[in-house]
Amino acid sequence: MRADARKNRDHLLATAGTAIAEHGVDVSLRDIARRADVGLATLLRHFPTREALLDALLRTSFDELTAKAGELEAANSPEDALVSWLRDCVAWTTEYRGVTVLMAAAIEDPASALHASCVTLRAAGARLLARAQAAGAARTDIDGADLFALVAALAWLGDQPSLAPQADHLFEVVANAIVPNAGSAAPPRSGRDCAGLGG
Repeated sequence: MRADARKNRDHLLATAGTAIAEHGVDVSLRDIARRADVGLATLLRHFPTREALLDALLRTSFDELTAKAGELEAANSPEDALVSWLRDCVAWTTEYRGVTVLMAAAIEDPASALHASCVTLRAAGARLLARAQAAGAARTDIDGADLFALVAALAWLGDQPSLAPQADHLFEVVANAIVPNAGSAAPPRSGRDCAGLGG
């Protein structure tokens, strides 16, 4: 890809990220193009479909969260690794409104451009959960799919203006239900703090 084309593509992705953070994943492509000061045809030339745009925007973040699971697994106790990763996932999904619905749909649709990244991300969480369960640190009646659903539920809470003030407290409630010693993990972080994860 030529340098000018890559620059235009990166500009479109940055603009799309801001628009989605403000208005959710259903923001109109025409609005993204207008914000980027380009025509819709230019946007569609780089990203022919909404999913292609979201794939380019989100896949890096999914891959970073997957890699983060490996880093936490290597450097932390099973319970702290699980809770820290769960916290990062919730913070990131809260950053992009509506992304959890998209992720859930992508996991169920092998034809989705996001399917492989979402499945890999869920598997990373399942691995951390299984490690904590094997160590006797986490409850054993949940699996990776349940954990992924809890990420979606906690992100939804953070996305509701009337419930957002309770989001950190409710995260602690859920985390302590999964891992009784979750209080020893890092303190709550906002979605803004995790903007480096592709935000």
